[in-house]
Amino acid sequence: MASWARAKMRGSSLARSESAPPYRFSAGTVTLVLHVQPGAARSAWAGRFGEHALKLRLAAPPVNGKANQACVRFLAGVFAVPPSNVRILRGETSRAKTVEIRSVPADRWNAFREQWERA
Repeated sequence: MASWARAKMRGSSLARSESAPPYRFSAGTVTLVLHVQPGAARSAWAGRFGEHALKLRLAAPPVNGKANQACVRFLAGVFAVPPSNVRILRGETSRAKTVEIRSVPADRWNAFREQWERA
């Protein structure tokens, strides 16, 4: 077996380099892979975190779920959806999060995607 095939089977960095971008859109649902930095001066995007995540700085502290709540509110505002449409799929207690946003208007998705493709 070729070394790249073994590496792919083990889940090495070689396999990860072929993975999808940190955002996806399918049937009105956006999925984001985030690296969250709580306790920042203000909530804002901070670019990419490597090739596999978007970095989001949050003004809320990582105490009693406040950073997660701030993350949900921030993303709801970005995509013009109610906070109930934003769900943290993975990473409730971690900086690395996967988030799903449902019922995203196509124009908001297009503006978001264009922003990150230029970056």
